[in-house]
Amino acid sequence: MTRPKGARLAGLSLASRLLVNNLLVVLAGAGTVLVTALLVGPAVFEYHLQRADLGPDQLVQEHVARAFDQSILVSLGVGILIAGVTAAAISWLVAKRLAAPVADAADVASRLADGRLDARVVDPRMGPEFTTLATSVNELAHRLEATEQTRRQLTGELAHQLRTPVASISATIEAVQEGVLPVDEETLATLGEQSRRLSRLVDDLEVVSRAQERQLLLNPEPVAISGLVDAAVAAHRERFRAAGVHLSSSVERGTPAVTVDPDRIQEVLGNLLDNAVRHTPSGGTVAVSAHPDEDKKKPAAVIEVKDSGCGFPEGDAERIFDRFEKAADSPGSGLGLTIARAIVEAHHGTLTAQSAGPGRGASFTIALPAGSSRDPR
Repeated sequence: MTRPKGARLAGLSLASRLLVNNLLVVLAGAGTVLVTALLVGPAVFEYHLQRADLGPDQLVQEHVARAFDQSILVSLGVGILIAGVTAAAISWLVAKRLAAPVADAADVASRLADGRLDARVVDPRMGPEFTTLATSVNELAHRLEATEQTRRQLTGELAHQLRTPVASISATIEAVQEGVLPVDEETLATLGEQSRRLSRLVDDLEVVSRAQERQLLLNPEPVAISGLVDAAVAAHRERFRAAGVHLSSSVERGTPAVTVDPDRIQEVLGNLLDNAVRHTPSGGTVAVSAHPDEDKKKPAAVIEVKDSGCGFPEGDAERIFDRFEKAADSPGSGLGLTIARAIVEAHHGTLTAQSAGPGRGASFTIALPAGSSRDPR
């Protein structure tokens, strides 16, 4: 069975396709030169013969004309043959050179598909197109490698975190089955609390995973910083009053508005305030302030949550944002600060922490890119 023409061409490599294309260009150019020479050359030669006035000897004129035609054909034929061979050799070398980076990128993509995530494409330095191709494939490989590393780390951390509530539920159920514990309100409350802990842990993990993988659904809109700060303070004021911690807020005039998802930023501020009230003893203070960033080249709004609580060692400023990192007596899941940073970074902002040391308080600073308008306050 004869293969269709399109199928035969589809089997050609990139180098072969480039060579065939270049040879077709050479043949087209050679044919054009040959036809033009045969059409124009004799007429021009005959015109010059007539101008030379060589006499009435018709035999001489025909012999000269044939000699001219043969010389034209021979010289063009030899020239075209040499030019064709030279062009074919150069085209083959160029085609192989151009096909090599594409084949390299395909090989790297195949290795990535097989799970060898350390594969990378070397920039062939053959122009911006190939550089873009190499950069894109390497960025994909880096993203896949980071995602796989995150997945492995998360799996280990999740197994560790799930072990305690699952063991508690299993032990309680076993005790009930053996008659050690009665099925009363206290037992049911224990089971309910552990179930809620598991549910809260799963929800927190989903949020932080989506945020860190840039898959968090956001509904950004222009928002005044004063509105964000006032809403967060109002939502937590009663809890601070009950804990005996003084909560205050202030927004400097000229603080730029931002384009963010207000619900997500409220979640960030809520986590920071929750962290502050849990680590600040009664009689302490927590201040929420906002002001413009001092960098005029990249306008931004800065929100700072500062407490007078227990603080942390200076070297732990980054570690406290790790998943499941928390104090031994903390009732939380250890994901609050991780979620807060992931959400801020999803808005192209930054969240940093600072403390002068244990017992000297802590401050958390959010920097968000400025929107197009100014905060009216």
